[in-house]
Amino acid sequence: MKSLFDFIVKPLDGKRYNNIKKIGGTDFIVSTSEEDFNYSNRYAEVIGTPVNYSGKIKVGDLLLVHHNVFKYYNDMRGMQRSGRSYFKDDLFFVDAEQFFMYYDGNDWNAYNRYCFVKPIPTIESYIFKPFSEEPLIGKMFIVNDYLKSQGVKQGDLVTYLPDTEYEFNVDGEKLYRMFDHHISMVI
Repeated sequence: MKSLFDFIVKPLDGKRYNNIKKIGGTDFIVSTSEEDFNYSNRYAEVIGTPVNYSGKIKVGDLLLVHHNVFKYYNDMRGMQRSGRSYFKDDLFFVDAEQFFMYYDGNDWNAYNRYCFVKPIPTIESYIFKPFSEEPLIGKMFIVNDYLKSQGVKQGDLVTYLPDTEYEFNVDGEKLYRMFDHHISMVI
């Protein structure tokens, strides 16, 4: 099955929401809200690539998608509906603006102009900082091709522009997704 312009995906494990935590062998529902973006599933398995697509992503790879891809919403009459990405059954269309990186079975890879920065603990100094993480500084975690061409490597300490961090939890790691032009310098 192929689409003209979009990837065809299904939610990982067939679940639209990741709102269940196992505590002491018992499953607990941590959120029942359909509007709570923190618990929407962000992982999608690729079922089909676009017709003329010649990139590195292939069927079976995982995509890290936008939080609205699988979410339900309520229409004007209060009826539950699927978002614009819904195709049929458990399949969804995802365009290039709705996912940020892909997992090819070995590594996570940045897609297009996105990169991922891992926040670091507060750096000790004479100035009191009431934060648990250093503001506007992080460790480059996933580097895109453009940043690689500029000499930025995974593990580099970088600074980034204010209010550009979009938080994801990837494999238990807290990461900030941002565009490559939000990276201001390598320290």
